[in-house]
Amino acid sequence: MDKNQLLTKLWEQYIEITPSALKIHELLEEKGEEILNDHIAIRTFNDKRVNIEVLEKAFLNVGYEAKGEYYFETKKLYAKHYENALDKDAPRIFISELELEKCSAELQEKVQQLLDTCDQNVFNDPNLVLSGAVWKGNSQAVYKSLLEESEYAAWMYVYGFRANHFTINTNALKGFKTLEELNNFLEANGWELNASGGKIKGTPEQLLEQSSTLADLYNVDFEEGTLKVPSCYYEFALRYPMSNGELYQGFVASSADKIFESTDVKLQKTI
Repeated sequence: MDKNQLLTKLWEQYIEITPSALKIHELLEEKGEEILNDHIAIRTFNDKRVNIEVLEKAFLNVGYEAKGEYYFETKKLYAKHYENALDKDAPRIFISELELEKCSAELQEKVQQLLDTCDQNVFNDPNLVLSGAVWKGNSQAVYKSLLEESEYAAWMYVYGFRANHFTINTNALKGFKTLEELNNFLEANGWELNASGGKIKGTPEQLLEQSSTLADLYNVDFEEGTLKVPSCYYEFALRYPMSNGELYQGFVASSADKIFESTDVKLQKTI
């Protein structure tokens, strides 16, 4: 699978459970915008079978190189970002993992059981990142129990290995000079934004501003019945030039920390 096939497949899986992203994409295209993708985010656990080192292989194989690394103490997450050495216009890749050893024994045991009950060969699939929930993630009780401690773990239980969000490169938009203008346009068209930490996370001084929609609510069929579970969201990033005149390529951990909350059940007014 080449880079374009991999990125296309990630997008197709993403819009399948995030129809709002496709609607926003089409809305901007109707205004004459050409949409470029700033980055794609992936989630996982730091178990050696599925950790960042495992998931990054799909991207290293198509020209990506590891760049920055980030720590999120409160959420117990570690992350790395990647840039494509062969195609400077390719979206960055952002892979995060839940640091299980910092979580409760109960959560560690649940994740261990999930991974242990899988066919272990699935973890050797070079395209694991496209595989979704390879375990049997259909218990509302397990989902809610994980949710009490870690929204991230609960999301992984339901959705597994896939793109958690795509991101519009706001710098490439012709009709919006600022992220605030884009946010206002989206809200005027009925989209609700993640206001945790402010609708715009980051500052020009930090060289990166980010905003995002709240995740779509997707009907998930559990054995106890159907439940609406936040799926994925659409992010918007505006980058500023560094002292050398080139746009900043990395991420700001304090901003990303709040962006993660776009899938948080507590931010959804309908639950």
